[in-house]
Amino acid sequence: MTVHSDNNRGSDPAVTQRQAAMAVLARASAADIARGLVHVSHDVAFTDARPAEIGLVMLRGRIGGGGAPFNVGEATVTRAAVQLASGETGFGYVFGRDPEKARLAALCDALWQNDARRQPIEDHVIAPLRQQQQERRALAQAQTAATRVDFFTLVRGEDER
Repeated sequence: MTVHSDNNRGSDPAVTQRQAAMAVLARASAADIARGLVHVSHDVAFTDARPAEIGLVMLRGRIGGGGAPFNVGEATVTRAAVQLASGETGFGYVFGRDPEKARLAALCDALWQNDARRQPIEDHVIAPLRQQQQERRALAQAQTAATRVDFFTLVRGEDER
């Protein structure tokens, strides 16, 4: 049995990869996730371990990143959990009110944990979504760079001392 403390979770490659996959799913739409799952989940037997629930979480912040923590406000979050017939349990937490997206993310998480299904999930769901998100990010950066203005000051000879 392997015990993970909060200090060494980032050093476990499987945990880091799972976190990266879930981050991609969190930024995707429910329709995009469902489109990818069509290729891999047609024969998957699973049950809802926890039906999708909508609730609130408190967001905390710090002034300057190092000040005393304070409550910024609340955000709506939807969570779900599913269990595959093979025993893996997947969890999905998403901002907003989207039970279907939380359930699909939980299903992807459970499938990702199954060694036989991990590569199909990576190939048909995670990788295309990651590529789409990188393209959107690159387009936004290019549009931002096109509006960039560089300011410079010329020093006049008589003003120099």
